[in-house]
Amino acid sequence: MNSIPTQSILVLTLMLLLVVPGVEAVESGDAVALLLGVVLSITGICACLCIYARKQNRQI
Repeated sequence: MNSIPTQSILVLTLMLLLVVPGVEAVESGDAVALLLGVVLSITGICACLCIYARKQNRQI
């Protein structure tokens, strides 16, 4: 059984999705820019975590 906070977050999310209008048309350039941004962000976060882990293990 889900806890009360989890259920309330789910209800609030569903209410927000019902209020926000749907996205009409997204150009292919916007989609490419979004995917590129996501990939670069994830790569940057992983690089920072790698540097942090190496400093903790005194490998740098």
